[in-house]
Amino acid sequence: MAVPTRVEFYFDTMCPFAYHTSRWIREVRAMGLVEVEWRFFSLEEINRKTDQPHAWERETTWGWTPLRVAAWLRRIDPRLCDDWYRVAGRALHEEGRRPYERDTAEELLAEIGAPPETWREALADPSTHDDVRREHDTAVGVHGGFGVPMLVFPNGRPVFGPVVIPVPEGDAARRLWDQCVAFADAEGLWEIKRPKTTADIDMIKGYFDSYLTAREWKTVQRPAP
Repeated sequence: MAVPTRVEFYFDTMCPFAYHTSRWIREVRAMGLVEVEWRFFSLEEINRKTDQPHAWERETTWGWTPLRVAAWLRRIDPRLCDDWYRVAGRALHEEGRRPYERDTAEELLAEIGAPPETWREALADPSTHDDVRREHDTAVGVHGGFGVPMLVFPNGRPVFGPVVIPVPEGDAARRLWDQCVAFADAEGLWEIKRPKTTADIDMIKGYFDSYLTAREWKTVQRPAP
């Protein structure tokens, strides 16, 4: 596979791992190695219990609502969607703020220069449900997705991850990109995973302090198929 110039990055603003990986892919993008197309994935939906309503059946949710805002912004300008994920992720995962609450969201939207009616219009438009649901269904039904971050390369191969903390920069970021490209090109290679030691888990928890303070949900992990 030639070095890709484009990658689809599936995210949910709820996920701290996806946020830190998004910081890495932005570093890779800044090097001119790739263009990123942001795609939507719902942890609330993939982890939904059968007796719970779907995310699109609720007025607002922790993850689905910010994705609807992202979908509305992407129609106007993909750069606004990009910026929204950047500031919403930063708010939750670095500052301990809740981008799914209207006041916080509107402050963040003003920061990126989004139209002042964004929050209201995105939530009043039922077709933003359709946009998020369509891409989530593609992630699960076409690519076998079970969580985020997930990259889909031009050859159609999805890669779960990379799950990387702390975020590599410079040459380290470039090397990780090369490794991901090689992984996606390796026929028959399904999984490489490094076990986490107690020290590793403690280190990761330190990066998650703000997120753990702000979140109002319990972590649910869907096992990999």
